[in-house]
Amino acid sequence: MMISDLNDSDNTFVVVQPDEDGPVWFASVAVLDGNGYEIVRRDTTRNEHEVTTATSINDIARDLTIWMAARDFPGQPNRQVSAF
Repeated sequence: MMISDLNDSDNTFVVVQPDEDGPVWFASVAVLDGNGYEIVRRDTTRNEHEVTTATSINDIARDLTIWMAARDFPGQPNRQVSAF
């Protein structure tokens, strides 16, 4: 589903989360009455809970992509940072 597919009649929101029991993070986008979207980001491992609004689908998609790329995914190897 694309954010642009959301509407105020039958596709009012979308939630993205890991495919596991009791996911520790999620992001959702919901259509607001009128013009715009409500974006919720929650990550219990980092004690994050942010609710914002926006009107630009491109900005929402970019911001969520960056935010989700920093999350932990099941089965993903741990990130290692080394100094050269």
